[in-house]
Amino acid sequence: MSKISTPLRDLATGKFHTLCKVAPTGSLQARRQRDGSILLFWRYSHGSHSERVAIGVYDSTAPTKKLEPGPTGFSLAAAVRHAESLALEHYNARDDGGRPALLRRQREAKENAAKEEALAATATLGHLLLEYCDHLKRLGRQSHGNARSIFQLHVIGAFPEIAARPAKQVTTEDFVAIIRRLDGAGKGRTGNKLRSFARSAYQVALASKTKASIPARFQDFGIQVNPVAATQPDQSSNRADKNPLSVEELRTYWRLIRDLQGPSAAWLRFHLLSGGQRIEQLVRLRNADVHMDENYFILQDGKGRPGAGAREHWVPLTKPLARALRECNPIGEFALSTTKGAKPIAGTTLSKLAREIASPHIVDFTAKRIRSGVETALAAARVSLEARGHLQSHGISGVQARHYDGHDYLDAKREALNQLFAVLDQTTPSGRAKNS
Repeated sequence: MSKISTPLRDLATGKFHTLCKVAPTGSLQARRQRDGSILLFWRYSHGSHSERVAIGVYDSTAPTKKLEPGPTGFSLAAAVRHAESLALEHYNARDDGGRPALLRRQREAKENAAKEEALAATATLGHLLLEYCDHLKRLGRQSHGNARSIFQLHVIGAFPEIAARPAKQVTTEDFVAIIRRLDGAGKGRTGNKLRSFARSAYQVALASKTKASIPARFQDFGIQVNPVAATQPDQSSNRADKNPLSVEELRTYWRLIRDLQGPSAAWLRFHLLSGGQRIEQLVRLRNADVHMDENYFILQDGKGRPGAGAREHWVPLTKPLARALRECNPIGEFALSTTKGAKPIAGTTLSKLAREIASPHIVDFTAKRIRSGVETALAAARVSLEARGHLQSHGISGVQARHYDGHDYLDAKREALNQLFAVLDQTTPSGRAKNS
């Protein structure tokens, strides 16, 4: 240690005094406080920048050769040792900006670590799944509510530890455990839905790296692989459970609602005569999408590929269907409404109305049996599979079919609806409905 130039007992209060040089650069300084205590500093220069770095309080009772600070302060030897370590860090980094640059990099590293920690707290599996539900909702996909309910109940609620884990660290085995719980409870179909929704959530996160239409938020999850893709669905639970209404049951249902008065009955007629369109899509029909003069209306079909927006589904207005729509008193924004078009009726409302009317007359009646019953009736009336698929907006595959112009199939759809009305109303043997 260099010789101390000024005895500490002679230091004036409030002034900095250089005590000695510090290797490899800088000096040790001291400053007496008003209370008589002495603070020690390392002072250095870097270009036009100079700085005093506080070391600590001088401890006059510490052994003179002690190189480590004690509970009450530093000996001079310990202060020099600490100043030398600071000086060496600065000297070694002098070509990269010295101590100021070191401090800046340390500060940035802390800030980045804090950001990463905050990001990690919102990059969990639970956050990914719910973010995916929000994404579906923004796209107008009706499945967002079902997905959110399944995730909340069977992932976040049932497996909170897995849900709180970073999404990129969740494994295939974790998802197998989640799905196995549902299978063991006899809920294989729900397990398959959970698998499908979760697989899509990860796929959207993966695609966010290259697809600008997907919100950048999905990149925050850092997904590199899709752990759900390797899981296997329960094929036995995927079997269709539609139990379609028979032709006679469809006719019974039609007779029950045909002559009823009021908008509620008109809603039911509109649903059936439209070919059993998906209820959740039909109830959200906007009057702006109804073209009475051109005899068609447009539904927004939100079912389809993950991340894709809703697709326009054009439905022709036959005369019986147009009459039913007028009886719905479509005013305001939404065509089927109890609030003068301000809000649409709920899909559950339509289903409940149908059930209340039909259940006393049709065993095990549910509204979802109408849609499959319509397809069965049309098949019996020799309507082609392609026409039935386009009418009910399903079974559309292939690039050309996925991007078809809805208007191109209106004639085939109109013919199918006329055939349906003929079946329901038991009109001419040729299948042509009267007044269609």
